[in-house]
Amino acid sequence: MIGRRTLLLASMTALLPSGTVALRGRQPVPRSFDYGPAKLDIYAPEGADGLPVVFFVHGGAWRLGKRSQVDAKPAFLLANGFCFVSIDYRMLPEADVATQAGDVEKAYAYVRANIAQHGGDPNRIVGMGHSAGCHLIALTGMRGGLPRVAALILDDTRAYDLASLAKNGGMVRAYARAFSDRSQWAALSPASYVDGRKHPPTFIAYSRAPGRGADSKAFAERLRATGTEVVLFDGSAYTHMSINRDFGEDGDALTAAALAFLKSTVG
Repeated sequence: MIGRRTLLLASMTALLPSGTVALRGRQPVPRSFDYGPAKLDIYAPEGADGLPVVFFVHGGAWRLGKRSQVDAKPAFLLANGFCFVSIDYRMLPEADVATQAGDVEKAYAYVRANIAQHGGDPNRIVGMGHSAGCHLIALTGMRGGLPRVAALILDDTRAYDLASLAKNGGMVRAYARAFSDRSQWAALSPASYVDGRKHPPTFIAYSRAPGRGADSKAFAERLRATGTEVVLFDGSAYTHMSINRDFGEDGDALTAAALAFLKSTVG
């Protein structure tokens, strides 16, 4: 397990190529595409060819948020040799969570089919999500809805095992509204699909928000039991919002750990 305090800022600097800070001072401009249910943005360095890709799903309690809420992620990742994709998906109450997961899978399929035209490698795509987006990436990644996905970055959710969450008093208002139909809990729980198969390498981060640490550790152990490579990041120094917002900022410990994971899996 990686603790925030155990990572020196110098390690962050060592991972960055020359010119990274200057590049990250300017937010790159994406190209937007309609993938069917909604739109997505593709950020790619000029002249890119065969670069690994980070495919990002935003949070917002399954009812808020938009693809433009990416903070420093695109500039940071482009400067470090990646393409970056951020997607919209239909929100509650227009679409239920099962439909949202289907949207994520459709967006991923579009990216796999088209990212080479923008300089990305369709065989080196990493799924990443925060909060509700973390749940959706975990769900679709574990159930096989992201074919040949290279790795997953799961950033701060409790919605790994919904029945267990309810049993332990964690079905707070936002979760209760998103998962009101108990008959769907098993199908919408990422843990349901951790059934002995080895899954893609997975980076799991958790903040100090209530319950995040315990639920993330339990999910990590469940994955490890299948032989899946798991990196567990102790983000207890972060709030639920800052663990997402600070990604890509200078000296950020989570960024350093996630970049090391990315380099080891698709870099």
